[in-house]
Amino acid sequence: MTAEAREITIVGGGLAGALLAILLAQRGWSVDVYERRGDPRVHGYAGGRSINLALAERGLHALRQAGADDAVMAQAVMMRGRYVHPLQGEPGLQRYGRDDSEVIWSISRGELNIVLLDIAESHGARLHFEHGLASVDFVDKVAMFKGDGHETRIPFRALVGADGAGSSLRGEIARVLPLGERTEWLDHGYKELEIPPANDGSFRIEANALHIWPRGHYMCIALPNDERTFTVTLFMPHAGRYPSFEQVQSGDEALALFQAQFPDTLPLIPALRRHYEANPVGNLATLYLDRWHLGGHAVLLGDAAHAMVPFHGQGMNCAFEDCVALADHLQRETTTATAFAAFEAQRKPDAEAIQQMALENYIEMRDKVDDAGFLLQRQLELALQERHPGRFVPHYAMVSFMRIPYSQALHRSEIQRTILEDATRGASSLDAVDWNTVDAAVRALLAPL
Repeated sequence: MTAEAREITIVGGGLAGALLAILLAQRGWSVDVYERRGDPRVHGYAGGRSINLALAERGLHALRQAGADDAVMAQAVMMRGRYVHPLQGEPGLQRYGRDDSEVIWSISRGELNIVLLDIAESHGARLHFEHGLASVDFVDKVAMFKGDGHETRIPFRALVGADGAGSSLRGEIARVLPLGERTEWLDHGYKELEIPPANDGSFRIEANALHIWPRGHYMCIALPNDERTFTVTLFMPHAGRYPSFEQVQSGDEALALFQAQFPDTLPLIPALRRHYEANPVGNLATLYLDRWHLGGHAVLLGDAAHAMVPFHGQGMNCAFEDCVALADHLQRETTTATAFAAFEAQRKPDAEAIQQMALENYIEMRDKVDDAGFLLQRQLELALQERHPGRFVPHYAMVSFMRIPYSQALHRSEIQRTILEDATRGASSLDAVDWNTVDAAVRALLAPL
């Protein structure tokens, strides 16, 4: 793109907006970021409640491109796998990968946001806080921003919407071009609680794991924080059969639920009743759009384009991949219109794939991780990974430890799932597996990656 056109205005100074600002400012672009909130480095992070972020290889790759990986990893906590707490039986760790080279990392949204904003500013990006997008005139290319008692008219060359699932820019684009927007709400919600540090300042439970208490149609999870706390999230239906948020509203009702279904958590969450009553129920949804851009005027990325449920821990990682892809297309193409179109064509199939996989993973987490049939398939998955390296790659590894397109990971995962189901049908151990048949299926159906 020509030097005089290398100007971009980013709406939203959260994770994706700040990362994109870094990637473009590094390449000599003139970058302005407008954020409706105050500066979190001054006022503290006010981004609202957030299920802890799980940083995987896709996100780490993007942070490396931005030179932000060292600062971020200094605050991250390794998670080796799912530590499953059944109602009956002994809890135990189910590793995500083969060893500590295949892990994910728990990170606080607020801490990560501050790191990225600092780096963006150091590269020359101009940050404007307390500027919420109010309206856009796409003919005259002027955006109106409002803050505490002020209105500001900002001329722009091109806008990027990194302003989240409730994107104001998406609403402005939709006024002049139908986007085919549809939102599918999950009939489950969530509520956040906390496990504080132990009296000696240490973690109260295994630190390097994502803890899950699976209970069929509901569950609890806990992710570690670097200050030795855990963010606990209870997922349940909004209504319907017990338990639901409709039926469990008071702190005492929550205590009764935890006594019956999560008894081992009670000593860990001393403020259960208070936090349960104080913290609102969050909603979960998947956002689909038919279009992500308005010619060369504006484009959407991350949650503004494809919000997803959090059960694969890929929302942030996917948004960070968006940032890298968009920066590359803007650098490569001669106009913003061709860059935005190429970006959408590349990323839309992958966003739709991870949206589907995130929904599927919720069922797996709440209902399958303590199921004997599922665990046998997991054993076989790891065995086939050893027997056919580079050809049979576990689903989780493709999504979290590699950077192959999500759409390719989904396609291969569906083939592999059929192989695993066929091989373990009626079996109680790997001794019953017909290895010749399984090996032949792997070689016939899966090309080496």
